[in-house]
Amino acid sequence: MSVALIAIDWGTTAARAYRFDRHGHILDRTSAPLGVQKVAAGGFPDALRLLLDGESEDVPRIACGMIGSRQGWVEAPYRDCPAGFTAIVSALTPVPGACLSIVPGLVCRDAAGVPDVMRGEETQIFGAFDEQEARDGARQVVVLPGTHSKWALVDAHGIETFATFMTGELYAVLLEHSILGRNVATGSDAAALEDGVKRSLDGDASLSHDLFSARTLALMSKLAPAAVGDYLSGLLLGAEIAAGRRWLERHAVKEESVTLIGDAPLCERYRRALAIAGVDAMIGSPDAAARGLWRIARHAGMVRT
Repeated sequence: MSVALIAIDWGTTAARAYRFDRHGHILDRTSAPLGVQKVAAGGFPDALRLLLDGESEDVPRIACGMIGSRQGWVEAPYRDCPAGFTAIVSALTPVPGACLSIVPGLVCRDAAGVPDVMRGEETQIFGAFDEQEARDGARQVVVLPGTHSKWALVDAHGIETFATFMTGELYAVLLEHSILGRNVATGSDAAALEDGVKRSLDGDASLSHDLFSARTLALMSKLAPAAVGDYLSGLLLGAEIAAGRRWLERHAVKEESVTLIGDAPLCERYRRALAIAGVDAMIGSPDAAARGLWRIARHAGMVRT
């Protein structure tokens, strides 16, 4: 069956290409370590040819992610929230000479006017949210775990607003560059993760105080070296969930359930942490970015269904 669209999720460290038929079915997928950080200046045309193995330029191509950042191939400006398919399609940025369009990122602002941004996650959300539920008026909560975790509100008009939590990056920094990472052994401990989540959710102290307990519990032999990483992860996850719930409350949303999108093991970790907080969570499709790119391309008239 002939290829109707090539969709590329082009991030910081890797690029993933999906080939769709005209019915929106994924025919095949390829990936390569050709992320924005790994391509030298001026090297994106060659990286694209390598990723697609010289495939004909007659096939429409669309990409999302850091390829549209200031450090990417061509900068695709941010669009303001709320943003639906119409706003996204109107801001698709063409790459000269490459038969490629790049999806814009999104920006929103909190009550104090401080901006928040996402680039790539918007496409995952559009690939995962239930359009029928949105048309019925239901606001959906989508959580995208990662280095910079995103909590987003989605309604009939698209992505209403979102908030970023630097949970993944904080975890890496604390383990690699703070005293908490000393004498940590490899291993996993589900009970330690749960303890960390519960401690943060209790809210009796600040996170900066609770974090030090990862050291004191280990010093007092109450926490095994192999459990420190999971306990620390639990503290950060609990703090994110508590902050995420406060953010939802400010937007008059009572989170009964959320949809998780992203790396499967990380989503499962978030699902367990959310369950401790009494929040049901379902894990969305691993191909959410690809599905989002297909939907955006379809709304843009790039493919005929």
